[in-house]
Formats: sequence, structure tokens, C-alpha cells
Amino acid sequence: MINDKVIVALDVNTLKEEDRLLDILSEHVQVFKIGIELFYSCGVKSIELVKKYDKDIFLDLKFHDIPNTVYAASKLAAKLGVFMFNVHASGGIDMMKKAVEGAEEESEKLGVARPNILGVTVLTSLDSEALKKTGINKSPEEQVLNLARLAKEAGLDGLVASPEEIVSIRKNIGKDFLIVTPGVRPEESEAGDQKRVSTPKEAFERGADYIVIGRPVTKAKDPLKVRQSI
Repeated sequence: MINDKVIVALDVNTLKEEDRLLDILSEHVQVFKIGIELFYSCGVKSIELVKKYDKDIFLDLKFHDIPNTVYAASKLAAKLGVFMFNVHASGGIDMMKKAVEGAEEESEKLGVARPNILGVTVLTSLDSEALKKTGINKSPEEQVLNLARLAKEAGLDGLVASPEEIVSIRKNIGKDFLIVTPGVRPEESEAGDQKRVSTPKEAFERGADYIVIGRPVTKAKDPLKVRQSI
């Protein structure tokens, strides 16, 4: 059975490896994430390959630039026909508004639904101490909520946020805001470079709409077995 709430991150760098994972997992996964490693290695071909399997794409390139540049990039993301893409909420409200504007204009031109646009809040590899070193003297939860409010005001559809902030986002931002949660690890998996993590069960119980799982599945000897266990 396909589970469209579990997004598998295709964190590989060749089309051959991407195709292998798609062949193994496509019957059980509806949404696949293409990040910077795969996209910078294989470009638009990586998106075309997912479409050959008739699956949806979360384009995880985390746009973060001046508003006009993000406007142009968002038009291109919409043109590629992805299901969702993201921008760094720390790029500011004007930048996020231009992302929405660009995607809406291109989607209207093509006569298709606009992709969901997510604001990246605080990376799951960062904790309070790491934030302080960047000059942000707030807890991750405080900073996430600050950026969440900006993202909603800018017209974004939701957020990328760690499992630890889900409950607070739901309480303060509302139930109609998408929450896509990385930093999700099955109980037997190592956290790796992630600091703020949870199990899939915990993430959904807290209120995540989607969870993103990469290495525990894609680096496994039997990716399908791990996916089915989730």
C-alpha cells in the first residue's frame, strides 16, 4: 500500500542509484524528496525520473537569496511540476512573498495547481548552542515560532520543522498549516548529524503532516524492509 505521508529522501548522486531506489520503493511511497546532492549531480533529469514512476516530488533546494532571485527560482520550480518546494524563512518576509508570487504566476500561466511552498525554520542539525554561535540568542523553539509567524504572514503553505517544535507550531500557528518533519529516525537507527529527532510514531502523534526519512531507508541493505517496518 502507498503511504503518501512518508517522504523518502533520495540522498544519492547518480541516476542509476536513484532509479534503483525508485524501483524498490515506488509501490510503497508516493512522495520522494530531491535535495541538493542529487539535483546538483543530475539536474532536471532527477525530477524527470521520479515523474516516470508517476510519483510526487518535494524539491528540497532551500532557496535563500534576494527576493527577485527567489521569485525567478520559484517560477522555475512551479514549471518543473513539483508537489512542494522550500525556501529559508530566515530570508525574510519579502523574499517569501516573492516566492509565492513567482510560483502563483507560473502555475496560473500553465493552468496547474501551485506547488506547496514550505518555510525552512531551524535545521534539525542545530541546537541552542549552535544557534548562539550564529548570533541568535533564542532557543530553537522560539526561533522556529518567530519564523513560522513570518512564513504564515507571507502566504506560505507550511513549514519544515523538527519533531520538537510540532506541538508548539500547532498551538500557536494553527492546524491548517502544513508541517513537514525531517530528523525522523526509526528506534533502531542512529541519529547521525541530527540533533532534534524523534521516531516516526512520535512525529505523527505530535501532529506532523509528513515525515521525511532518508539514510535509514536509502542506506539500508534492504530499503523496502525498513520502509515497511516504518
